[in-house]
Amino acid sequence: MTNAVTASRTLRPQGAGRFVLFCDHAANHIPAELHHLGLPASELARHIAWDIGAAGVTAALSEILDAPAILCNHSRLVIDCNRHPGAADLIPEISDGTVIPGNLHLSEAARAIRIERWFHPYHNAIESVLLEREARGVQSVAVSIHSMTASLAGVARPWQIAISSHLDRRIAEPVLAALRRPGDIIVGDNQPYKLDPEVDYSLPFHTLRRNLPHLQVEFRQDEIADSISQHRWAQRFAQALG
Repeated sequence: MTNAVTASRTLRPQGAGRFVLFCDHAANHIPAELHHLGLPASELARHIAWDIGAAGVTAALSEILDAPAILCNHSRLVIDCNRHPGAADLIPEISDGTVIPGNLHLSEAARAIRIERWFHPYHNAIESVLLEREARGVQSVAVSIHSMTASLAGVARPWQIAISSHLDRRIAEPVLAALRRPGDIIVGDNQPYKLDPEVDYSLPFHTLRRNLPHLQVEFRQDEIADSISQHRWAQRFAQALG
């Protein structure tokens, strides 16, 4: 199923599992009318444009868990669907030292067009899935899937996987315990990112007003660089969720 053509895609909308998956930064696609935002292909391949490997992990988890999964179909440089509509970095002018020419000095009208074309349709797709499940009386647990670069601003990230949470730790605590139990990986707990409703939008907006159990996960990008490793990590994370 496709929503608003380029805004999102939904896998297994009728999935019978209890989890609903979001992937806010699944793609590095730039709509043709934005002319690559003035960036070369090398920049669009970097982590600044998308969460590398996250889409593959999300698709694998959707299959393993029989879970609906909503994936954003455009680059976070077009508009970041995990930021509040009024946030300064909703449409970033610079990211990890790279200036985004196509985002400089945008008018309010141009910002409004991006919100209407690519932000709202993605979130409407998530709402559609959650509302349909509510109508059927299905209890949902929301999981937002991200990936993180192995180093940022010269600082290495030691965590192969990290769990981000806010006040609701119903899912975070058992998942952290399950991931750490074998003792073979470094697992972050709100490191390097916490789930902050003042900054993050997607998971807080769709879950807090519903009191849905929820969790955000970050996979380190060098750990999920190909389909084999994406499936391996999806299997391990699914076991921890179980």
